[in-house]
Amino acid sequence: MKLHYVPTLDTLEPQAPAAVPLMVELEGALVSVDLHQERLASILSEKGPRAVWRHLTGKDSEDTPLSPDHVPYAESVVRLAENARAGKRPVYLLYRENRKEAEAIAAHLGLFDGVVSIAAFSSGETGLSRARYDLVTAGRDAAALGKGARQVFTVGLSEREAEQLTGAETRVDRLALTRPANKAKALLKLLRPHQYAKNALVLVPMLTAHALSLHNLALSLLALLAFNFTASAVYVLNDLVDLHADRSHPTKKNRPFAAGTVSLAEGLMLVPLLLAAAISTAALLPVKFSLLLAAYFATTTAYSFALKRMMLVDVIVLALLYTLRVVAGAAAITVPMSEWLFAFSVMIFTSLALVKRYIELSTRLDQDLPDPSNRDYKITDLPVIAALAAAAGMNAITVLALYVNSEKVVRFYSHPEVLWLLCPTYLYWTARTLLLAHRRQMHDDPIVFALKDRRSWLVGALTLAIVALAM
Repeated sequence: MKLHYVPTLDTLEPQAPAAVPLMVELEGALVSVDLHQERLASILSEKGPRAVWRHLTGKDSEDTPLSPDHVPYAESVVRLAENARAGKRPVYLLYRENRKEAEAIAAHLGLFDGVVSIAAFSSGETGLSRARYDLVTAGRDAAALGKGARQVFTVGLSEREAEQLTGAETRVDRLALTRPANKAKALLKLLRPHQYAKNALVLVPMLTAHALSLHNLALSLLALLAFNFTASAVYVLNDLVDLHADRSHPTKKNRPFAAGTVSLAEGLMLVPLLLAAAISTAALLPVKFSLLLAAYFATTTAYSFALKRMMLVDVIVLALLYTLRVVAGAAAITVPMSEWLFAFSVMIFTSLALVKRYIELSTRLDQDLPDPSNRDYKITDLPVIAALAAAAGMNAITVLALYVNSEKVVRFYSHPEVLWLLCPTYLYWTARTLLLAHRRQMHDDPIVFALKDRRSWLVGALTLAIVALAM
């Protein structure tokens, strides 16, 4: 029979005799993730890579159960089970391997009359499979589960996949709770291409050193590409480490790993491919650039696994990572790195990193959420973080003013006095950034917000115009 999509959550439970049990497959249906992979991610997040290795090699005899709070549940499947319970129907959870884990999840949700192993159910040992029943499945164990089903509710299956579930000749109603996920779109989202704009910082030295040429542009674009590949590899690792924290976050819960739209194994396969692409691209540039790119990857990896949990260390590291992009851009085209540019970069990116922490904490405050579990900050730190962000931003403008007043500026500009206009321009932009964060009118990443903000683009255009007039 043809596959029908259930139109609304309120119509999930069709009329059925109270004696007809509802069998819900745990992995793939009730939860869209592999529980073994989730367990490893939980160990990684709480105890680090060494603990994962000890667990995989059997050196860690301590059992590490997966907390039911860390698992993403399919809303449509939960609603279906709730409706079945309301109709006085028995509801059972079908598990593949770990009975304790299944029992913990069943107890956490409070919707199931018991847990049944797929092997016992398929072999008829329980007696449940000998009567008519309704089944909720993602298709992984379809051949074993779908034979005696009265109705089959599919999760994430296409019409063709659902037809193969029980065989085209079997008269079984098939209703889809969710449509097939767009895997390619989810994988692309995992790479966070919208964050690539941050890597455009590698182009800055070409402009500030007045080294514009087609050759330097080509080298800078190669550097940009190498950073894009490396950054995506780091984002995948970061999302893995932050998996459980992201699920409790109002917006980060939609990230592919947290939402379960990409399995952890699929995502991790991308990391060596991305790094291989980054190394191949960096090989076309000076060795110094490759060393800086390696330092960037090492530092960001250390940040994901440890440094992000250290108060203020995380902010300083973030600022240095942004500055490292600028330094690497200078190395790519073999121009000296200006000490003024370096100091300005450190100060302005420290300010923006603190603004990012301010936004994260203020969001938790507004939604009455507890202090973050993966950051060493408390919501009560908000006033201090705001003050530090303002101080760092003002220091950046002070560095800019000192540069404009230095003798070095005369070498590059015919009318250096025009550059003084940059100070009020960036004073406005920095102060506005802080005010918008305080008013909760900013995205959780101030740099991404700036790329979408019209006034930030206007500040960028004014900067170019002022520099052109000073030439």
